[in-house]
Amino acid sequence: MTTRSITDRLGGLAFGGDYNPEQWDEPVWKEDDTLMRKARVNLVTVGVFSWALLEPEEGRYDFAWLDAHIERLHANGVAVDLATPTASPPPWFTLTHPDALPVTPDGTRLTHGSRDTYCLAAPAYRSAARRIASALAERYGHHPALALWHVHNEYATLCYCEHAAAAFREWLRARHGSLDALNEAWGTAFWSQRYTSWEQVLPPRATQWHKNPGQTLDFRRFWSDETIAAFREQRDAIRAHSDRPVTTNLMLPAYQNVDLWALARELDVVSSDHYPGSPGLDAAADVAFHADRVRSLAGGLPWLLMEQGTNTVYDGDRVLGKEPGEILRHTLGHIARGSEGALFFQWRQSRAGAETWHSAMVPHAGPDSRIFREVTQVGEAVARLGELAGSTVDASVAVLHDADAWWALSVDGLPSAGLAYHKELSRAHRALWDAGVTVDFAHPEHELNRYALVIAPALFLLSDAGAENLRRYVAGGGTLLVQHANGCVDDRMQARLGGYPAGPLRDALGVRVEEHRPLRADERIALSDGSLGTVWSESLHAKGAETLAAYTHGMLAGSPALTRHRFGTGQGWYLSTRLDDADYGALVRRLLDEAGAGPEAPGLPGGVEAVTRHAPDGRRWHVLINHGADAVPLPEPVHDLLTDTTARELPPGDCAVLRRP
Repeated sequence: MTTRSITDRLGGLAFGGDYNPEQWDEPVWKEDDTLMRKARVNLVTVGVFSWALLEPEEGRYDFAWLDAHIERLHANGVAVDLATPTASPPPWFTLTHPDALPVTPDGTRLTHGSRDTYCLAAPAYRSAARRIASALAERYGHHPALALWHVHNEYATLCYCEHAAAAFREWLRARHGSLDALNEAWGTAFWSQRYTSWEQVLPPRATQWHKNPGQTLDFRRFWSDETIAAFREQRDAIRAHSDRPVTTNLMLPAYQNVDLWALARELDVVSSDHYPGSPGLDAAADVAFHADRVRSLAGGLPWLLMEQGTNTVYDGDRVLGKEPGEILRHTLGHIARGSEGALFFQWRQSRAGAETWHSAMVPHAGPDSRIFREVTQVGEAVARLGELAGSTVDASVAVLHDADAWWALSVDGLPSAGLAYHKELSRAHRALWDAGVTVDFAHPEHELNRYALVIAPALFLLSDAGAENLRRYVAGGGTLLVQHANGCVDDRMQARLGGYPAGPLRDALGVRVEEHRPLRADERIALSDGSLGTVWSESLHAKGAETLAAYTHGMLAGSPALTRHRFGTGQGWYLSTRLDDADYGALVRRLLDEAGAGPEAPGLPGGVEAVTRHAPDGRRWHVLINHGADAVPLPEPVHDLLTDTTARELPPGDCAVLRRP
């Protein structure tokens, strides 16, 4: 089943959020019923953090309170996204099974008192998680209120305990087959690390200095597989009793302890949580970055925004509020890019507990507040967009995204701390967003021929298969931009010999990198075209490529910095330094022109975001979001679903969803 079956059940796009009625009493529940109708709420997530109430002691369940709330919600016209509560085990579990508490790399065993306090590899935890998932599914699997199953919450916390060590060794046996193969893969001849028995192999715990990079990478791969296995166990326990779709909410900022491509393939519906990491226009760009990533993980099918904050913008060590209108703009930013609705964490702001100050749809101030009035307006807007259900989003540009490459840039001993995977991924997307282009993300081994332009911003690790796939893409007519420090190691975390990047990719790019030359933290290096490089430079040799910009001083003076190689019927570009933001944006716009990949809605001024959703029957909708301070005239009068009128201009800070023939 897909999100289409959810929207069919709801009669339109989803709107609502996490609902925790166990925090409140009956007068509040009655008010909730009234306020949910007013805000047009049609879907709520229940039970995420309710394990202690659902199973007050091991093996004894109390479903009476949940029965009552699900019936009440159903009577009020609100469907349920029922969660398994396994992200927060109750105190009795950790007292009974202290070995299931997580251990940090330095050997500290954490204690109960927060969320995510468990080891995913602990047998007692896995058994308890399967048991409660099965019990919930057996009781509610065919309830008429049930629209969706929500396994766990925001996988996955790392652990380095003995359970994790034992499971890691079993995973390594399956992956490498023998100790000789493991020693070869990890290069254990260095620093006298050669293993002579499996019992000697440990997770990458705290140690004297650098950890073995192959060990570190394999542990991250193992933990991802362990996470997915834990998810599958709960999903399969649910499917034994229920035919409703199953999801888990992915967490997509710079936090990535699971291979999102692999986990997404296990889901009936891909869903995710999003909280901006900076305010203003940066927050809007971050919404688009998140939404394009989730849509891509969903394989082009519709997906669902599971969590956002009504009034939450993280900014370093501060939590900022949103400006008026941003709840609608952020919500539509996700819907524009394929989400089948928008949910929030949470419905009512908690009066006690660790997230007392996390914003909610009904704030501490109550319904007589700016936040709830905006929530109601957003609910009314989403209710008008039901005809978008099941439509999709097309993109002609892709940014390459690989968990292995991300993890490879987190190992010890790299030449520069400035090689930041998430930052480079976001930066590439931001330059394309600023240019008005909708973006897909793709794995280096995915089929890429449908994209006019592909950008590879941070593939420090690149497999042989990935390198060959990129070579084929360029040979077949694609335009590829490969950026600095790319293809330096293979999928065993071993350095490429004979020059970087991997051989097939060198052919497509017409270059060979001889030497890395990291820059100082505050250093800038001038290029012959007037642009400035930061963070990194390389001794680069053109092997058939055309030099478009060269370094101008130091030992690299006169050597290529930016190249273009015509290979087959395509073009391979290589950038060997990190350009300043303005120069990088100019390069991306040049590439878009060369590849023939224009903005979604040509002619709109900067600051106006535009995305198109397409229906199978040929209908289209342009979603426009004006982030600027001026009204923008529309090229022609057109029907706006949000106002149910003919729109001729887009006021500052406003949105429109325009129905096209």
